Amino acid sequence: MSVKVLLVDDEELIRAGLRAIIDAEPDLGVVGEAGDGADVLPLVTRLVPDVVLMDVRMPAVDGIQATRHILDRVPEPPKIIVVTTFENDDYVYDALRAGANGFLLKRARPAEIVRAIRVVVAGDSLLFPDKIRMLVGQRGLEPGQSGLREAGLTDREAEVLRLMATGLSNVEISDRLFVSVQTVKTHVGNVLSKLHARDRTQAVITAYESGFVTPG
Repeated sequence: MSVKVLLVDDEELIRAGLRAIIDAEPDLGVVGEAGDGADVLPLVTRLVPDVVLMDVRMPAVDGIQATRHILDRVPEPPKIIVVTTFENDDYVYDALRAGANGFLLKRARPAEIVRAIRVVVAGDSLLFPDKIRMLVGQRGLEPGQSGLREAGLTDREAEVLRLMATGLSNVEISDRLFVSVQTVKTHVGNVLSKLHARDRTQAVITAYESGFVTPG
């Protein structure tokens, strides 16, 4: 086991199903479970998981609050994937804005769940960019006037951000721009720093909300 996963869901049956899927993979393993967001922070501190699969709706502390608690209080937080029943759930968008790295539907196929965990751990591509674009579009956001001008992105960094929003990985961006993967990583790092974004998901959401990239 190289990737440690923590499951957080108030339905025991859901946790059991996810555990069976994850533990069947040679490089993944479940290290703990919680039935509510209130129990997450102590478990993250003690078990140090690489990924948390977090139900977005729970009775006491929901996935949005639990995500904020982890990111505010854990120096090196795990990746967080929120899990939901409905793909147009407003809670999902709020969780992504709070710092979650992506989301999954509870009806997702086992292969999708495994892929999602591996994608967020790798951190060099966006998890389900089409669905994130759909969530932004449903919000009917009014684009900001700045268009990220105050961020001071260079032309190349702006180009990389647009390609990130389409879901391209670092390797795919390097092929598109005819530059090395290391150069792309440098540009991505600069974009995240200038946008004060935790990861690609937050950078892309900022790009959408500012009107720099449109969800259409």
